[in-house]
Amino acid sequence: MTTLEDTPPGPAAGRIAAFMRPRVGGFPRPFWVLWAGTLLNRLGTMVEPFLGLYLTTVRGLSLAQAGAVMAVLGAGSLGGQIAGGALADRLGRRATLTLATVGTGAAMLALGYAQGIAAIVAAALLLGVLLDMYRPAAQAMVADIISPADRPRAFGLLFWAINLGWAVAMVLGGTLAQRGFLWLFWIDAITCAGFGALVWRAVPETRARGVRSGGAGGFGRMLRDRPMVGYVLVTLVYTFVLMQGLTTMPLAMKEDGLGPQAYGLAIAANGVLIIIVQPLVNAWLAERDHSLVLVAGFVLVGLGYGLTSLASTIAAYTATILVWTLGEITAASVLQAVVADLAPADLRGRYGGLYGVAWSGGFLLAPLGGTQLLGAGGAPALWLTCAGLSLVAAAGQLALAPAIRRRRAAALDTPFSSK
Repeated sequence: MTTLEDTPPGPAAGRIAAFMRPRVGGFPRPFWVLWAGTLLNRLGTMVEPFLGLYLTTVRGLSLAQAGAVMAVLGAGSLGGQIAGGALADRLGRRATLTLATVGTGAAMLALGYAQGIAAIVAAALLLGVLLDMYRPAAQAMVADIISPADRPRAFGLLFWAINLGWAVAMVLGGTLAQRGFLWLFWIDAITCAGFGALVWRAVPETRARGVRSGGAGGFGRMLRDRPMVGYVLVTLVYTFVLMQGLTTMPLAMKEDGLGPQAYGLAIAANGVLIIIVQPLVNAWLAERDHSLVLVAGFVLVGLGYGLTSLASTIAAYTATILVWTLGEITAASVLQAVVADLAPADLRGRYGGLYGVAWSGGFLLAPLGGTQLLGAGGAPALWLTCAGLSLVAAAGQLALAPAIRRRRAAALDTPFSSK
């Protein structure tokens, strides 16, 4: 008798399976728990995008005060990345991730209920330190359980989950903010804590047994790793450029007579394109030379921002956003995988923390540098400078390519065990 299990899948099911297998197949259960937790966390990311509006409308802070609070938040994130990396190597990935995310939930509520500039600044600093502390642990966790050959696909899937959650959170956050900003703080707090609880319950400690922490000299070893330091600097330049779309672009569009609604419609193209295109190309890009993929991504980002100097309508801005989003998709397919290849097993957390500093630093510097360029030379100066910086990042990545190729070859040749 033929059973259901013995029946071969139909043509349609076979095609779907053949399509999905190289993109999502072969990952262990802990990775999917981490993926689900990441999506849950990003679905609740509602406070940061609306924080400036909350501080100026609900708490009555001036624009300068609100800017200072958000700068404190960003500065705290820089320290949190470093602390999170050290804790991930010493305390463990699971405990660090849970501590950071549950702590973030508590800090969210503290900021939401804080009154007076002193209390708000203190809560913002605490939130900044905790907010991104989980990232090095999560990155190290992926490197612990996924083989070097499959890491680009894994990090790409996490990138996709982050953007899917972000897109949904923007829509829900704007709606809920009209009913009261405290809704945003509570939802963000609950999803952060839920992420930590999910990992604590369903993911065992992934740091390999017998691998000792890098110890007190771990940061010194990392900073003497020239390819890693160079890669972080390249990433910082790239992040500075990429973040202009989320920081300075609304101001540039305002000078063209395009308000917040126009910006919202244009920047929505970024999330839509990532959600549609990234799953289709990630597996293919992951198999290419990582440095060349990054160079292509940086050049596309530079081209998109350079073309923005010619934009003055919603359609034109949207078109340029689509160009640099293709570059963002391309670069994101291998960015974190390079860090995992460069990092020794006992310093994966610290390496992830240093890489995170490039992103936190880029996000902190982007509005400061972008607004200065916009004020001094207008939109053309801003966007052409971004194009030039992207080419600098691409050139830097080409210079690092031989060392990165050697490290990846060594990682692929080393027997891998997730235990």
